[in-house]
Amino acid sequence: MPKKLEQITYTVWWNILIITIGSVIYSIGLKGIAFHHQFIPGGVFGLGLLVYYLTPVISAGLLYFFMSIPLFAMGWMYVSKRFFYYSLYATVVATLAFEFLTVDFGIQNQLYAAIAAGAVCGAGCGLVLRSLGSNGGLDVIAVMLNQKYNLGIGKFYFLFNFFVFSASLFVLEIDLVIASLILVFIMSFVLEYTLAMFNQRKLVLIISDKSREIADEMIKDLKMGATFITGKGAYTGSDKNVIMAITNNIMLKRLEETVFSNDESAIFIVENTFNVLGSSFTKRKIY
Repeated sequence: MPKKLEQITYTVWWNILIITIGSVIYSIGLKGIAFHHQFIPGGVFGLGLLVYYLTPVISAGLLYFFMSIPLFAMGWMYVSKRFFYYSLYATVVATLAFEFLTVDFGIQNQLYAAIAAGAVCGAGCGLVLRSLGSNGGLDVIAVMLNQKYNLGIGKFYFLFNFFVFSASLFVLEIDLVIASLILVFIMSFVLEYTLAMFNQRKLVLIISDKSREIADEMIKDLKMGATFITGKGAYTGSDKNVIMAITNNIMLKRLEETVFSNDESAIFIVENTFNVLGSSFTKRKIY
């Protein structure tokens, strides 16, 4: 990530901007799709909606806000004050947007609605989590687990909600529970994709007898870094320098052409990687 862009991601205005946009998108997905079909989107907001469906005494948005308060305390104690304030702002925006926005996507089919709601809500949550805060609720615990144990945030959501919906089978219709599970699965996938969208890289391994020539051309012409890993051919027993490089989709084809223009017998291995930290790549996020 360029240094100037990296500095922007730590500014207050940038975090307020993406938190506001993400929270509004999330609320639109809930109010415009999930609420009309009585889906349970999981997490604390899902629990608030479930309580509202059963006993509509207080609105789901306010229930979500009040139930998030104990989790905010955890964010204050175990993450940071900055994380707490940004998460609180996200929760307030999401609550107000849900309470006052009037929107209906008009989707009648239950399956289509579950897919659409998952996509919209996942994109909104993912945007907020690209900030230095969170969506509040379970996000506080998810970020804590991600920082300490590297547990994927989307995976945590799906695992937690799986047990929630298992219990919901006793009070909800089976079709509604299944549709809500589809929503949560899509939401988890889109959330993870949104988080990785700007960080996706390609890890490339190049095995060639002309590794020196290839590496020199990579550095000189492609302006790429490269690392030699010492290897030994199992059959021939000869030593080889394996080139390891990290690139993106744009440069991948040029790198491929560089390799095979130097050595038609080279082996070109590409792996997807979604989190490259350090050096000139993405810096570790500090909440």
